[in-house]
Amino acid sequence: MALHLIKLCVGADSVEDLREWVARRSLAAITAGQQPHSFHTTRMVPKRAEELLAGGSLYWVIKGFVQARQPLIGIEPFTDGEGIGRCHLILGPEVVDTEPQPRRAFQGWRYLKDEESPRDLASLAAADMPLELRRELAELGLL
Repeated sequence: MALHLIKLCVGADSVEDLREWVARRSLAAITAGQQPHSFHTTRMVPKRAEELLAGGSLYWVIKGFVQARQPLIGIEPFTDGEGIGRCHLILGPEVVDTEPQPRRAFQGWRYLKDEESPRDLASLAAADMPLELRRELAELGLL
């Protein structure tokens, strides 16, 4: 079973905002002759990297709900210009919609077990429902 990470998506108001940001980063990488991967910089290096890289994803919490995920394809620790240890979470270019799952705010990232992660929206009958209706049904525990 894969292990995942979950993180607040600060600055994005919707999955579309996240997709646009990922597309801009991917285009910039391609223009620079690099792979079209995006990355997220974090202070802490996950200790369970091997489990995360065995099919894990970074699940994004947007506006109080897990709404999307990106495949995790690499973890690269580094030291920044000020001598502080940091980590790049290398993410695949695909942003996958997930079933909305309510989450309270938290700092940093957290591990997320596979059995606790929301399913991909494409695998659900609710995929064609408007986002607000899916959120409301999720809050009521009906989705």
